[in-house]
Amino acid sequence: METLLDALQEGRLFELPENDKTHALQFLAHIIEAFPEIPAGTEIVELVMAREQATNTGIGKGWSCPHAGVPFDGDLVCVVGWSPSGINYGTKDQQPVQLVVMYLVPTNQRSHYLREVSIMAKAVEGFPDNGRLESAQDLNDVRNYLLDLIAASKETAVPDIRTRMIRLQAKPAIEPPALKDLSNLVVEPVSLVSGLGLRQITLSQNAELTEMLDRADGLIEKLEADGVYQIKDWRVLRRITSAYEGGRIVHKCLAIRIMPERTAKS
Repeated sequence: METLLDALQEGRLFELPENDKTHALQFLAHIIEAFPEIPAGTEIVELVMAREQATNTGIGKGWSCPHAGVPFDGDLVCVVGWSPSGINYGTKDQQPVQLVVMYLVPTNQRSHYLREVSIMAKAVEGFPDNGRLESAQDLNDVRNYLLDLIAASKETAVPDIRTRMIRLQAKPAIEPPALKDLSNLVVEPVSLVSGLGLRQITLSQNAELTEMLDRADGLIEKLEADGVYQIKDWRVLRRITSAYEGGRIVHKCLAIRIMPERTAKS
């Protein structure tokens, strides 16, 4: 389960939008599409949704493992989504899914992926503390649960393995592969307020992004229809939509941007 540990180490654990299966899968797939190593035009969303239509990827106990198989070589990577209330996923055990572990599976990593998912399924089935997932209050609770699960899946008896994993999480890799170096990945929380007769209002700590989104045409309509809006090098992902009195709507979003390498290192 090293790939799952990598995801925790590199901050790829997110709270999922609402409790809708399609929106959750699209949200995680768009994050993968934003990785700089993904060739332009690679439709991760379409690949994930086509796979899900063919086979339900729930593995039980509140877990699912969707994936996108891509026709190029690279590293096996994953992003993890947590749904506090659970998603009606249509799994065999009919239990709502709270963890969606989505994999990017390059051609040269198919065997690695199958081995990791097999180990993960066995670990989830045999883990005595799965009830902690249902009682988790925030992403930190989820992260600790996952670290304990990974530790329990290890066959070698290593003293205080969870502490070792947390230390590993806190320090950078010595020579990370390009795909795992997400230091140039910028994620900004954004709220968009709209309503009848109102021009959308952007609430963000990023002044440049705020000005750009305030002027964007069709922003709200595109987010409501597709859950994603691309403007220049920013990708805005809708997470949660809330309705208020007076017909006002608030879309809570994440804006993701891959900074140019020189800018990220300056």
